[in-house]
Amino acid sequence: MTKTGLTTNHASVVENARKNGQPFLEQPYHLYSEANHHTWKRLYARMEPSWQRCANQRFLQGIESLCMNHSRVPRLEEINRFLNPLTGFRAVAVSGYLPAFQFFDCLSRREFPTTITVRDGAHLDYLPEPDIFHDVAGHVPMHTDPAFADTLVQFGRCAHTAAELAESAGSHAERVELLGSIVRALARFFWFTIEFGLMRSEEGLKVYGSGLLSSHGEIEHALFSPQVQRYPLQMEWVINQTFEIDHYQPLLFIVESFDHLYSQINELERWMRAGRLNHTAPGEPLFLERELQGFLPKEKAAHA
Repeated sequence: MTKTGLTTNHASVVENARKNGQPFLEQPYHLYSEANHHTWKRLYARMEPSWQRCANQRFLQGIESLCMNHSRVPRLEEINRFLNPLTGFRAVAVSGYLPAFQFFDCLSRREFPTTITVRDGAHLDYLPEPDIFHDVAGHVPMHTDPAFADTLVQFGRCAHTAAELAESAGSHAERVELLGSIVRALARFFWFTIEFGLMRSEEGLKVYGSGLLSSHGEIEHALFSPQVQRYPLQMEWVINQTFEIDHYQPLLFIVESFDHLYSQINELERWMRAGRLNHTAPGEPLFLERELQGFLPKEKAAHA
């Protein structure tokens, strides 16, 4: 067992896979250190009271359905043993960030790209990038809900719709510009809903966004800080709103219910097909041209 185990930014097996262009890998469970397991245990114990107080009911039911280990980093194969029969989804280990099309394509195939490293135990609330607690404890419980899982699949298929629309654009530059605008809109919508969404309930505001559900500091800040602006979700606001990932979020959007969220994803697809995502406001998130070429058929990307 290595001294650093599989700690974020200190896991050679993951960093080597990334350098070698290997996005998917097996979870090398034997490499987790006792410090990694202790960090998971601390995170879980710290989050449980916040979940009970602040999380939506479907998330709480999902946590129970997964029979997640409270004191040890989970094995993805064990997570999938409980998850897959419920919705067909499975967590797949990745070495890090996936390009936008590849990430959305995974969702369309009921696969959720899952980081396998554990954040540094000295910084429980600071995530320079996602870790396994964010992905497994924050995202995956919602994937046990059939309607939510179907919505993720639909969201993933939006990437294929974007690719189809781009094929009809003229020049290479026009295709890249069109894709950049649409993918910005998709990423912003995903950020302000799936990652950082708030929802009304009879007990008041609850969280359903995974970026909130995996961070004690974020969940408290999102619901109770006077520094946060909270607005009802409006499509034109969300798709034109930039965001930054390196601090607590100052602006969040509220849906009325899960049915409301699902209807908004349907609306997002209608807007895309109608050309209403073709000229979204510039700014974050930014995408390299080679990432956007992943949306194009290989022969068109090669000759572009």
